[in-house]
Amino acid sequence: MGLPEEALTLHKSRKLIRLAEIYLGEHDLDVEWRLDLIAVELDNSGKLLRCEHIRDAVLGW
Repeated sequence: MGLPEEALTLHKSRKLIRLAEIYLGEHDLDVEWRLDLIAVELDNSGKLLRCEHIRDAVLGW
């Protein structure tokens, strides 16, 4: 298994951007926005090894 952030593919990024645009449009929101990622890693017993907030993880708008 790789790092959690490696699971965010180009396809998923594009889908998240499109969904965000739809949500903002449906709720008539004209705001600045960004898509962040929270990477969480646990050991085999469920103990937290890492929790990292990655700002602007999805770019493209």
